[in-house]
Amino acid sequence: MIDDNLDEVRKRLSELRTEHRDLDDVISRVSEGLPFDQLRLQRLKKRKLALKDDITRLENMLIPDIIA
Repeated sequence: MIDDNLDEVRKRLSELRTEHRDLDDVISRVSEGLPFDQLRLQRLKKRKLALKDDITRLENMLIPDIIA
């Protein structure tokens, strides 16, 4: 049961990383176009930061608790 949960976390983590990478491409394309949409760019960057937070949270779930 725990292994199934970890597999789900790993799968979700992979999906979030892919979306995070894809946002890099979208942000680059939006910022290169003239005139670029500042509001859209801000929203994309905000979404990218939220994804990074989710990625970090899931990565921390995969680290086992070690009692010193």
